Amino acid sequence: MVKRLMVGCVLILSGSIVGAQENIDLLTVADVMKFEHPQADERIQYGKRRQQFGDLRVPEGPGLHPVAVFIHGGCWLAQYDIAHSGRFTDALASNGIATWSLEYRRVGDGGGWPATFQDVAQGVDHLRSIAAEYSLDLNRVILMGHSAGGHLALWAAARSELPSKSPLSTPHPLPVRGVLALAPAPGLAALYKRRVGGGVVEKLMGGSPGRHRNRYRWVDLVQIAPTTPQILIVGKLDAVWAGRA
Repeated sequence: MVKRLMVGCVLILSGSIVGAQENIDLLTVADVMKFEHPQADERIQYGKRRQQFGDLRVPEGPGLHPVAVFIHGGCWLAQYDIAHSGRFTDALASNGIATWSLEYRRVGDGGGWPATFQDVAQGVDHLRSIAAEYSLDLNRVILMGHSAGGHLALWAAARSELPSKSPLSTPHPLPVRGVLALAPAPGLAALYKRRVGGGVVEKLMGGSPGRHRNRYRWVDLVQIAPTTPQILIVGKLDAVWAGRA
């Protein structure tokens, strides 16, 4: 079932990628921001801060429903919020996959080290608190993310590898069956060196890899990686994450 779930997600994603490549006028960030997005079935707080909530979408039928935890992207920056991901997560729910889409603190609005990572961890694990009420199958959960959210999804799946001394370590992270990352940004040290996003990695991490070796060791996916199955999709026109910018 996990393979069917992940393949279904890939087909939905790849359909929009192919369409973009065939169209000379590629979609821009501004275009995506103008889309109308269906409301979630429920907006649920997983913490006390205003940014600590998730949008839940549940397929029709009795369940138990497989779940995709989705983490939106936007260079980890506060100016890009959960709103632009609604059409995608709604499409998954319409095709039988429940979605738990997370908002979290980001750079410029209380995020960065360690808050951004702590929020994502708390949000993922909050599935345990809502699974019974919404007929969610905790044995069929994958993590998904786009761009910076792809990095966070991969990281969230690797949390069991964290040492207990890390401030990001949590007891018994929610087990997941795989990760699907669209245009992820996993190598933070390399992205720091390239000054991607105007130096956004330095803002996220509070400094350089040389100054904060442990911080990078605990969240850079070159140094800590999930052992679960992973599918990473990077479009050939994506110059930033593909390393051509």
